[in-house]
Amino acid sequence: MNEKQIWVLIVLILYMVGMVAIGFFFSRKKLNNAQYVLGGRQLNPWVTAMSAQASDMSGWLLTGLPGLAYLTAIGMYNGQEAVYTAIGLLIGTGLNWALTARRLRLYTEISSDSLTVPSYLNNRFKDKRSIIRMIAALIICVFFTVYAASMFSASAKLFNSIFGLEYLVALIISVVIIVAYVMLGGFLAVSWTDMFQGILMFFALLIIPFVCLGNLNETGFADAGELLGKAFSIFDFGDGTEKIGWVTVATGLGWGLGYFGMPHINTRFMAIKSEKEVKPAAIIAMIWVTITLACAIIIGVLGNTIVPGLDDQENVFNKVVMKLFAGPLAGILLAAVLAAIMSTADSQLLVASSSVSNDVYAIIKKYVTKKDCTDKELMIVSRITVGVLAVLGFVFAFDPESSVFDLVSYAWGGLGATFGPIMLFSLYARCLNKYGAISSMIVGAATTIVFKYGLSQLGGFWQIYEIIPGFILATAVLFIVSLLTNKCVPREDKLEMNSEFDEMLRRLRNKEIGVSAPAEETPANEE
Repeated sequence: MNEKQIWVLIVLILYMVGMVAIGFFFSRKKLNNAQYVLGGRQLNPWVTAMSAQASDMSGWLLTGLPGLAYLTAIGMYNGQEAVYTAIGLLIGTGLNWALTARRLRLYTEISSDSLTVPSYLNNRFKDKRSIIRMIAALIICVFFTVYAASMFSASAKLFNSIFGLEYLVALIISVVIIVAYVMLGGFLAVSWTDMFQGILMFFALLIIPFVCLGNLNETGFADAGELLGKAFSIFDFGDGTEKIGWVTVATGLGWGLGYFGMPHINTRFMAIKSEKEVKPAAIIAMIWVTITLACAIIIGVLGNTIVPGLDDQENVFNKVVMKLFAGPLAGILLAAVLAAIMSTADSQLLVASSSVSNDVYAIIKKYVTKKDCTDKELMIVSRITVGVLAVLGFVFAFDPESSVFDLVSYAWGGLGATFGPIMLFSLYARCLNKYGAISSMIVGAATTIVFKYGLSQLGGFWQIYEIIPGFILATAVLFIVSLLTNKCVPREDKLEMNSEFDEMLRRLRNKEIGVSAPAEETPANEE
């Protein structure tokens, strides 16, 4: 191990110790289940924005996206796919903050103080048999296990590319560190560590492009300029064999649809201190995501000049740092990769484990024993589930040839198609009911799987990103089934749903904070 690697190792160890220390700090507080799962709804705008975006972008931002841009710049993947993907994510981020954040913050509090996405959907649609809750929790576990596996794989690639560490050993290290501070401190530990990790990612991505340009000679600078021009020429669709197809454009932009259905992002909206804090948080988030996406693509493109001919393009960020930086600074910049990985994996594990404890275990126990779970019991189950899901994620990430981009793409598409339509339209449409909600979730998840592992093999149109047909079909089913089954919903359930919907709108107009007395019942919409 050379001097540069020793410095990097020291910084990474200190960084990981710091993250676990934050978890230990929050573990010393006497947290009830609501605080462990949702932080008592006390997040400030900075923590909300930075933790939401850091957990959103994940290790994919410093591995998958630069890797895609690396390939894009040399003419693969039909040209500007990386840029179209970034544009889709940018638009999706903005729309999610604008359309979802405030309403979801209010509605989850009004509707039985819902702590998780499955419990919100169950309470919103008055499903007394908790079928929505169970289905939603199980789907979250399936796709989040794949998502967490992508982060474990990204972490293993980091240690492998820097130290030549065995992939299996790197996986074990990653899983142990992440699980440690999630189990210790819960939502508050995850949110605060994500904020610090988001800041680290921001400055790392901001600094590296300038250093890359400063280290190019005249010829390299000209080559880099040509590559950047090609990558960002999104309206130059080319011709012949290099022509950009509409499937490529739609696939990239389609990533934006996923935001409405991401439980680890939605829980940040649910946990912000008040809906008045949403606007400043949204501004912070949009500035962060715009700059980081652009810089990630630039690093990937410039990597063709700095470190040409990489076998694994998803290591371009790591290789550029190791070539251009030395000492503690190299370690700090590479810690940004670890930060991106940990900030997403921890959120996913916590959201999935909370769904299992609050939305599966608690329901089963109530059904079998007729008794409610204690806060302590729910927290124990949640922590055990973190460990179980981490082991499953470890198994999925066991293949060293696994692609971070492909794993994230599949999980993102599945969650977006399953929960995107129902989360978005539950905040705007009165006419929806539990039958439409259940059907929509099943169709969204099934469409994702069918397109990914079946229809995409046919080529052409069928290679479109599975989130697009999944989102469209799930939306159609949501409204059609709800309208067809409207008469099957008990009148008292309609009254309660309409009352809560009106209360959400009233508080939205009046910009009220905290739980207020429920509005008077309004006549059910019998349309």
